[in-house]
Amino acid sequence: MEHQVLLKKIEFVTHNVLHLVTEKPEGYTFVPGQATELAIDKEGLREEKRPFTFTSLPEDGELEFTIKVYLSHDGVTKQLLNLKVGDRLIIGDSWGAIEYKGEGSFIAGGAGITPFIAILKDLHRKQRLDGHQLFFGNQTEKDIIYKGLLETWLGDNFYNILSDEDKEGYPHGHIDKNVLTQHDLDVTKHVYLCGPPPMMDALQADLYAMGLSKKLLVAEGLD
Repeated sequence: MEHQVLLKKIEFVTHNVLHLVTEKPEGYTFVPGQATELAIDKEGLREEKRPFTFTSLPEDGELEFTIKVYLSHDGVTKQLLNLKVGDRLIIGDSWGAIEYKGEGSFIAGGAGITPFIAILKDLHRKQRLDGHQLFFGNQTEKDIIYKGLLETWLGDNFYNILSDEDKEGYPHGHIDKNVLTQHDLDVTKHVYLCGPPPMMDALQADLYAMGLSKKLLVAEGLD
């Protein structure tokens, strides 16, 4: 089912990531971590639907999205830059396999953090964040989405790794078995994984090699 929603707020949260706030259709529901298909309600764009994750919570009165804009190709995210408050978007029903199933570790690459924003926000509101850790891989420090917020929520259990920038205070490279072992990732608890496909494939193999059971891995598109 499709819903037309009014855009109430649009702002940058990093140099290339937008935060959108829209109306919430009456009775609309989702689970923290889930997404929807979103399109811009303008001529020539209504059929250009793309999946974006909710970064608000189900009980909130508005819907929020945190969306990375790719300027290098003329896609939907680039068109979002032309939006103004008062424009309309089209959303479908909620869907997605990522949802909270129990205490554990979150591993995200770039915009793959978005499903975990809602889950961590939910845990924070419920005062249940203790015992969780987040590994977040980005190219540079300026790419870290909601850095201050995540530091406030997770403290010393928030680990940033930068692949393209060698900067003091940040490990340089990629999230891998060595990084996860160094920070005592517990393979007897759930692991939540979201990022670019090559990262997902590599980490899935690493996690299984570390002894993680398939039933404890939470990610989109698992067999």
